[in-house]
Parts: sequence; C-alpha cells; structure tokens
Amino acid sequence: MAEPLRRAARPRRRTVHSGDAELAVFTEGDPGEPTVLLVHGFPDTHRLWDDIAGVLAADYHVARYDTRGAGDTKNPNSRAAYRMPLLAEDLFAVADAVSPQRPVHVVAHDWGSIQAWEAVTDPRATSRIASFTSISGPSLDHVGRWVRRRLARPSPANLAAALGQLGRSWYIYLFQIPVLPALLWRTVIGPRWHHLLRRVEGVEGHPAGGNRGIRLYQANVFSRLTRGRPRPAEVPVQVIVPTRDRYVAPALAEDLERWIGRLWRRPVVAGHWAPLSHPEPLARMVAEFTAHVDGAPMTRALQRSKVGEPDRGFTNRLVVVTGAGRGIGRATAQAFADRGAEVVVADVDLAAARDTAAAIGPAAYPYRVDVSDVDGMRRFADDVAGEHGVPDVVVNNAGIGMAGPFLSTTAADWRRITDVNLLGVTNGCRVFGELMAAAGEGGHLVNLSSAAAYLPSRTLSAYATTKAAVLALSDCLRAELADHGIGVTAVCPGVVATDITKTTTFTGVDELEQRRLRQRATAAYAKRGFGPDRVATEIVRVVEENRPVVAVTPEAKLARLGARLAPGLLRRVARLFG
Repeated sequence: MAEPLRRAARPRRRTVHSGDAELAVFTEGDPGEPTVLLVHGFPDTHRLWDDIAGVLAADYHVARYDTRGAGDTKNPNSRAAYRMPLLAEDLFAVADAVSPQRPVHVVAHDWGSIQAWEAVTDPRATSRIASFTSISGPSLDHVGRWVRRRLARPSPANLAAALGQLGRSWYIYLFQIPVLPALLWRTVIGPRWHHLLRRVEGVEGHPAGGNRGIRLYQANVFSRLTRGRPRPAEVPVQVIVPTRDRYVAPALAEDLERWIGRLWRRPVVAGHWAPLSHPEPLARMVAEFTAHVDGAPMTRALQRSKVGEPDRGFTNRLVVVTGAGRGIGRATAQAFADRGAEVVVADVDLAAARDTAAAIGPAAYPYRVDVSDVDGMRRFADDVAGEHGVPDVVVNNAGIGMAGPFLSTTAADWRRITDVNLLGVTNGCRVFGELMAAAGEGGHLVNLSSAAAYLPSRTLSAYATTKAAVLALSDCLRAELADHGIGVTAVCPGVVATDITKTTTFTGVDELEQRRLRQRATAAYAKRGFGPDRVATEIVRVVEENRPVVAVTPEAKLARLGARLAPGLLRRVARLFG
C-alpha cells in the first residue's frame, strides 16, 4: 500500500529580481541538500507542486516560483516581456538565488517545461543545471522540427501524428485572438478553473494563476514553431510522458535523441495534470533520476527507459511467480529469466522455491508465501517492493487440485480449494495491483485458470468453480485496471503433465483409494506429453501481446470453441463421460 503524502512545513518566501520582473520564490527543506527547482505551467502557480514538494523536501532542498504572468509574481504588461529568452533568465536568476554554489535539478511541467528548455539548451546550463525532468512540455523548437519532418514525409502515420497534435493544440489558435482570450479568462474561465479541472481532468487543482499567462502563447508559439533552430542539450534529460495527455501527444517525445546525448524517456499512466493526479510516482521518478545523476546506480526503471540502451525481451523487468517451486510455476519463472527478467520465485514450500531459484541463477529470489493468507501476501508484496521494487509482471499460478462428486465434497474441502485457487489469486491481484497502480507505470497480471472453467465435468465441480471464478475475475479486472495501464490475462491450460496430480485431493474416498487415484491421474497426465514448459512459453507470449484470455493445450482450445458454439453438447458429454 502506498504511503500517504508527506506534507512539508510552510514554505519560506522570498523575492528574486530578474530584469523587470519580481519573482515570488518559495523554498522548503534543508538548504544543504541538493536543490530541486520546480517550474509550473499555465494557468497554474507554484501551488501545482504542493504534493510533490511535500515528498521531495524530506531529502532535497526544494524551490519553486510563480513564473511571469502567474500568482504573486509582479509582472510587466507588454507582450515582449514574455519572450522565451527572458523566461530563461528568470530560471537562472532563481537558480542563482536558491543554490549559488551547486547546480540545480530542474523539474518542469507544461509551459514551465517549455520555458525551461530555453535555459537547459543555453550554454550556461552545463554549470548551473545538473539535470532536467520535463513533463508535458516540449521545446517549441523541437516541436516545429518534429511537425515539419512529418509533413515533409507524408506517410499516413506521419500525417496522422502531425495533424493529431495540431488538433490537440486547438486552444493555442484561440489564444492568438486579440483581447478576447484574456477577457474570457478573466470573466468566465479563470474564476471557474478549479471546477473545470475537476470536471474535465478529474483532478483537484488550485485557483488559476491569472490571465496574463496567455501572453506566453502570443509572444512565442508561432515564431518558434516556424523559425525555430536546433537546440541541443548537454545536461542529462528525463522526459516523463503522460500516456493519457489530451493536449501533448506522447509522440512529441520522439526524435529528442537527435539533440540530447543523455536522454531517458519514461511513461506514466496519467493525464496532462500528472503533478496533481500522480504526485507520488512523479516524485519517485524525480528522486531516482536526480540520485543517479548525482552518482547512484540506475534503478531498473531508469535502465529500461534510457534511450540508446538495448531493451530486449524482459530485460530490466521484475517478474513475480507464485507456486514457482514446481510445474508450470517453475517453468514460467525459468522462461521469464531466459528472456532477461529478474524473477521472484514464491512458493509455500521454501525448499522448492530455493531449488527453482538456484536452477535459474543469481537473478532469481526465493520467498515462502501462502497465497491464501491475505496478511502474509501483504507482507510478501511489501517485502518484494522494498527489496526489489514494484514488479512489472505478476503470475498468480499457485493452486491445488480437487476431484470427486459434488455430494462427497465437504464444506472444508470447498473452503480449502476456494482459499487457494480463488482467494489466492484475488490476494495476488489486490496486493500487487495496488502497487502497480500507485507506481503509475503500468504492469501485467497473469492468472492461471483452466479449461475446466468452461468445460463442465461431473467430477470437477469444486475445481472448475474456482477456475471459472478466476476467469471471470480476470475479465473484470482487465476492464477496471486498464485505466492504470495494467493488463490482465487469464491462462487456461488443459491436461498438462505437472506435479499437481500428486497432491490432488479426491473427495469421498479413503487414503488407500486416494493414493491409487493420484497414481492413475499422474500416469495419464504423463502420457499426455504436454509439459509445463510449453505453457510457460505461452504465458510469456501473452504478456508481450497483452491478450485477455488464452487457451493453451489443443483440448483447451477445442473446449473453448465448443463452449461458445455448442454449450449444450458439452453438457451432454459431461453427463456421459465427465
């Protein structure tokens, strides 16, 4: 579970002079720590960063200011006073005031990022700016070249990308009209901005910073888009790309490696106002990046987001597999490890988990966990996140077998199989789904169902019921968690030669008959010849393709087709042979 946001003390206020502007600057945290300088966009003020500053101030000296045209800053009135070079001078003036001895880490959003690009690409940046994190605010010079390149090569994809961004930028054209935009903002939009932001974007914001920020668009946009020049950056740059941004297309983050030598491109599943909706993920991304720039090793997420580094298969991914001590779970852990992943190998049998981890190598970490224990699963998820980070893929594989007539299946039998096969999957989805959603970088949940979920049988009522529930749960979660960028897949194997038959409970029989039935089932499954490694290969593939449901074995595929086209026939077969 994500920790609540830490609130910093009331920030200290000061005034910094930059040309004819008097900038209202706010600082918090220990001035002896590295300085993070936060720059807001339009129509926000420094209050945009309240939550992020509250988190970062525990480890950093945090500074933020009301930019020209916003908040408590005293601004000139002329349009020329809002041109980009002056905005860059403001940033340098604040950096010199709040951190005169050390370069600052700049983090900016929207128009704050657009104007920060001007400073970051200035030759002075190499000595005054340690790193730059840009959120939903591209360089106008880069955008102009991005659009012209795509229009010069008018393929359907290029035209769609360019025209799509031009359509997203509809408000820019409106802001070029004299007088009317400022009047509308002052009388209609500005006073209702807080409510509009909640209704349109679903986030809780702050009152708008004022209508003078419209001059940012009027003084800079068209001149830079049409006559912009290449703007290389020598400082390390992290571009955080909100995947659900209504106004800045994620595609605008493409091509930046033409001008930036050290570039990280990192998605966050959020809309345009990500600093308001996802403050904790953004604060974590900023902290990871700045720590690396200051000398710490790259995190797994930074390694996979560094532009120019090979990112094949599941390299730099963390995969959790439950029930990984044997069978499908063991094969799945091995399959992901073969594709470059680090793997958390979890099983109720710690010795079996250790054996699997030893077979995989140093990138596998054994854990003991009982998936039916909700508190134990919570501790397990917290331990994994604390020691290895939030996983990218979780395979809820742990399960048990049970066969026998319904009337001989006791209430205790039902509780046991439901606790493991259904609630165990539910526990895994909940504890790791919460971590993935809070991290804001997506992920994938794989739930092991079975062909029994849609193939009726006279002897598998308990087992089939739990697996059908897992299938339904997966479909529901896929719809719900899509908003967080989390994929969910139900995998439905048929007859697979695993050790599950050796531990299957056959209800209504004595111990001697129990052993005989287990031996017979094990021999029959072994003759089938479909090994767990083939299921594991399919699991890896469906994660790559983000498929909702996959039937693995031939009989599972045939039964799924029959369940759709001829369910009555399957019921008759079940009465005769099931």
